[in-house]
Amino acid sequence: MHQALPRPATARRSTSLQGTARVPGDKSISHRAFMFGGLASGETRITGLLEGEDVMRTGEAMKAMGARIEKNAGEWTIQGVGNGCLLQPEAPLDFGNAGTGSRLTMGLVGTYDMETTFTGDASLSGRPMGRVLDPLRQMGTQVLKASPGDRMPITLRGPKVAAPISYRVPMASAQVKSAVLLAGLNVAGITTVVEPVMTRDHTEKMLKGFGANLSVETDEQGVRHIFIEGQGKLSGQTIAVPGDPSSAGFPLVAALIVPGSDITIENVLMNPTRTGLLLTLQEMGGNIEVLNPRNAGGEDVADLRVRGSDLKGVTVPAERAPSMIDEYPVLAVAAAFAEGETLMQGLEELRVKESDRLAAVARGLEANGIDCTEAETTLTVRGRPGGKGLGGGTVKTHLDHRIAMAFLVLGLATEKPVTIDDSAMIATSFPEFMGLMAGLGAEIEC
Repeated sequence: MHQALPRPATARRSTSLQGTARVPGDKSISHRAFMFGGLASGETRITGLLEGEDVMRTGEAMKAMGARIEKNAGEWTIQGVGNGCLLQPEAPLDFGNAGTGSRLTMGLVGTYDMETTFTGDASLSGRPMGRVLDPLRQMGTQVLKASPGDRMPITLRGPKVAAPISYRVPMASAQVKSAVLLAGLNVAGITTVVEPVMTRDHTEKMLKGFGANLSVETDEQGVRHIFIEGQGKLSGQTIAVPGDPSSAGFPLVAALIVPGSDITIENVLMNPTRTGLLLTLQEMGGNIEVLNPRNAGGEDVADLRVRGSDLKGVTVPAERAPSMIDEYPVLAVAAAFAEGETLMQGLEELRVKESDRLAAVARGLEANGIDCTEAETTLTVRGRPGGKGLGGGTVKTHLDHRIAMAFLVLGLATEKPVTIDDSAMIATSFPEFMGLMAGLGAEIEC
């Protein structure tokens, strides 16, 4: 899909956004639902799955290793292979643009006595995989082939007998933590992950739900120790995937910056490891009401009522980054309309996302007349309430879906229209984005 001709899109100043919307299922939970369902014994049923390209690639990979996956009338059913029983895929696993799917699957297959090759598109092939391969090497996995810098295409060969390890995660990364835990599923004994900074905990919650013997202890310094016992039985489950908070960030910020807006976003995941954007926007003065909080399948969910608001600049501390790492592009857009200065700290992870997201955001803001300063790990945005004089630029998206959506949101409240060079890749995480925004009254044309 990314090889197709680019599809530019332009967003124009919109009158108030109104209505109710439901964002697609959470991407992190959808990837894991396909993976754990494909690995577990028996049947797993999933509703609310995000049917974006990235998640479908994970589904295809699980099918290539023996799982049976079908969709009937909005529900996905999976017949899993059983823990320890994945088959060697006959062809390379092509993950397209999916960083989560590829890294987690490397962990999953890395301890199997088989050969697996991973490929991806140009964007994914530029992303570093060493952070996942390093702990796998400690468990006995050989990296038979890799492009320079441990990049795709990569071929792994698992050991005859893998060794359990205790691994301290060197950066705040749920993907690395999850890859090591998944590798541990196929290893005799206890695999331990030490996590100094807590990241999203869907892997731990869902593995326990599928029957893994997993426990978490937090020491007096707040460091988490996660223990997983390998070679246990996983059993199929019924999963209702809640709405993705990262996707909800786009209509949420749009409603805050377009005067007079009043929208409700239903069924949003409220896991505390994922609510950094919500907390930050509330600190900025955003009028966001959390309605009908409830528990669904072990996760907190709620509806969010959002109204047009006068925002003010804040400092976003580095320790909040893991709970909102994908939301900084759209937070920068909110900051562009806030009074004063917004300083975002601890952004080094943004340099290794689908694009160098930190640089991409800064260039996009500058192209539209917004005063900002990009440093190695920080971004400072000096806002202009009302958006007077802003807009009029074309933003390079670098094949990055979140950059594309964030800058379309920007154009809904700037004086002049904002154009992005390509909107095709939005389908990787939020295929319904254009229709959903149009339904609320946003003026975006492709």
